[in-house]
Amino acid sequence: MPRKVVLFIAESLDGYIATKEDDLEWLINTEGEGDNGYSEFYDTIDTIIMGRRTYDWIVSHEGDNFPYEGKQCYVLSGSRQGIDENVEYVNGDITEFMQKLKQEEGKDIWIVGGGSMLHEFIEKRLVDEWIITVTPTILGDGIPLFKKHDFETRLRLKGARTFNQFTELHYETVH
Repeated sequence: MPRKVVLFIAESLDGYIATKEDDLEWLINTEGEGDNGYSEFYDTIDTIIMGRRTYDWIVSHEGDNFPYEGKQCYVLSGSRQGIDENVEYVNGDITEFMQKLKQEEGKDIWIVGGGSMLHEFIEKRLVDEWIITVTPTILGDGIPLFKKHDFETRLRLKGARTFNQFTELHYETVH
């Protein structure tokens, strides 16, 4: 059975994943419950995909404490190549890369972010499941989860649950 590509992300009620300054305080300050389902989800994946800007943010904020130790991590980058202590850089055709990755043995694949990379995944119909956690915060502006586009993506609700002030919506892509 092929692996699934899963988006697991949090957004403000008005659809932003961060402020324009990449600030996430609004998310951290939202009252949750336990780890809001993170550990449960994290156990279902063994591969992580992220954009270079997201990776740079993680390295600058986490320092030597890389949060995805023990997982296979890929960073999509148009300029960087090779492997560093945490990740392997990937250039080229993302559809071909993801099709190959999905056929390998293993658990599911997590799309961590960010917004530009996610847009390409949506446009090329590479996301199989969507776990979007909504916070009761209206930012008014920032980095949107979804960019404007001229194509439609149909989803089917698999489930919904709450973690105190967070609401998790779980969808699958309708093919």
